[in-house]
Amino acid sequence: MHILRECVTGGIAASGACLFSNPLEVVKTRMQLQGELQVRGTYAVHYRNVFHAFYMIAKVDGVTGLQKGLVPGLIYQFFMNGIRLGSYQMMTNMKLTKNKDGDISFVKCLLGGAVSGAVGAFSASPMYMMKTQLQAQANASIAVGAQHNIASLSSALASIYRKNGFLGLWRGSSASMLRVTTGSAVQLSSFSSAKEYILKKEWFDSQSIMVPLSASMLSGVVLAVAMTPFDVVATRIYNQKVDEHGRGLMYNSIFDVFKKVMKAEGLMGFYKGLGAHYFRIGPHTLLCLVFWDKLKTLMN
Repeated sequence: MHILRECVTGGIAASGACLFSNPLEVVKTRMQLQGELQVRGTYAVHYRNVFHAFYMIAKVDGVTGLQKGLVPGLIYQFFMNGIRLGSYQMMTNMKLTKNKDGDISFVKCLLGGAVSGAVGAFSASPMYMMKTQLQAQANASIAVGAQHNIASLSSALASIYRKNGFLGLWRGSSASMLRVTTGSAVQLSSFSSAKEYILKKEWFDSQSIMVPLSASMLSGVVLAVAMTPFDVVATRIYNQKVDEHGRGLMYNSIFDVFKKVMKAEGLMGFYKGLGAHYFRIGPHTLLCLVFWDKLKTLMN
């Protein structure tokens, strides 16, 4: 029951953060798909920057367009981060993230975050695919990337199952696992290390919200830089259309995405939407980790 409590606590914290960060996720997804496998200057730029993207989506798709993919996003966050944060907390409780002197070990936190992230990402992969495809769906005048014309979450899942079977629901899971494994390792290790450093320096009272707040702000910066290339790869794989056998029409593997993006868009192609990603991951990381930290305190 203890591990279940830890998972539920992590899931609630992440879902709460998602309510606020989902519009930024929509913007990030659109910017990552804009100019897919096209040389800069040869395609229409519908979204010039984060703020322009907000304006265009609200203007053309309506204000509710900024919350596209919210339902699968909430489900994804609850299960992925519930498992990720819950299992990581169990490792922490068992002192598996500390060295022999009882201090936080950066390497052990890195490994613990990576393992918990991979398991969480795989379990919730179908919801990440639905979230991505719904967030990419837009009015034809500002559409970027493949358009799947999803009527509802349930009908989309049923359609994939009928065409490609149970495994079709987990298409792209390897990209999501790579994305979250990297992100989780960086996020949780940097958060844990920063939090311990701040507590040791006694900059704030140990019970002050400024402790997790400061640690999560630092973690968000590191996370955005490290995770964006893998985030772009996952978005491209999940949003591409597939043939009757469930094989991607644009990319056949993670390595194929890296090769094609580098060839057509260059190194900066992997950093499309970096600003949007930080504006999304910064508040989400901050809210998620602060909620998680405070929920753990209340639960205990």
